[in-house]
Amino acid sequence: MRKHFRLLGLLALFFTAMAGCKKDDGEEIDTEYPEIVATANSFPQQCSLMMRGQTALIKLTFSDNRELGAYSLDIHNNFDHHNHSTEVNECNLEAKKTPVKPLLFVQNYDIPTGLKRYEATAQIAIPADVDHGDYHFLVRLTDKEGWQTIKGLSIKIQ
Repeated sequence: MRKHFRLLGLLALFFTAMAGCKKDDGEEIDTEYPEIVATANSFPQQCSLMMRGQTALIKLTFSDNRELGAYSLDIHNNFDHHNHSTEVNECNLEAKKTPVKPLLFVQNYDIPTGLKRYEATAQIAIPADVDHGDYHFLVRLTDKEGWQTIKGLSIKIQ
């Protein structure tokens, strides 16, 4: 009798798990990550330079098999040489240093509803008095289902 209850419990668990793989309307759940598409017009790219006292024009292309959701941009110093890079090639790093007035930029952006491809642009003012040197530029892209892709670039601020 115990074996039957155990078997019924396992079968119920199996069918519950299988039912969770489809939406109510029968459509399968999206399990693909969105993509941050590198193009010749993308900015920044690995080892790009941004200038203090100027505005950087960010240009990124995103795509997804179903629908895009939102993205965020994060710029923070890399004066201690930690690593978030998702790129193969490395940039020349300056000597480690203690931050005095580093740039910290974190901003979230919505993507218009219903899009599978989106050309994102943003303007980021780089204050003239921030520390120059090595920085990270992180892009986090999320699709409508919640899957996220991260691209980590090393940049310099001069």
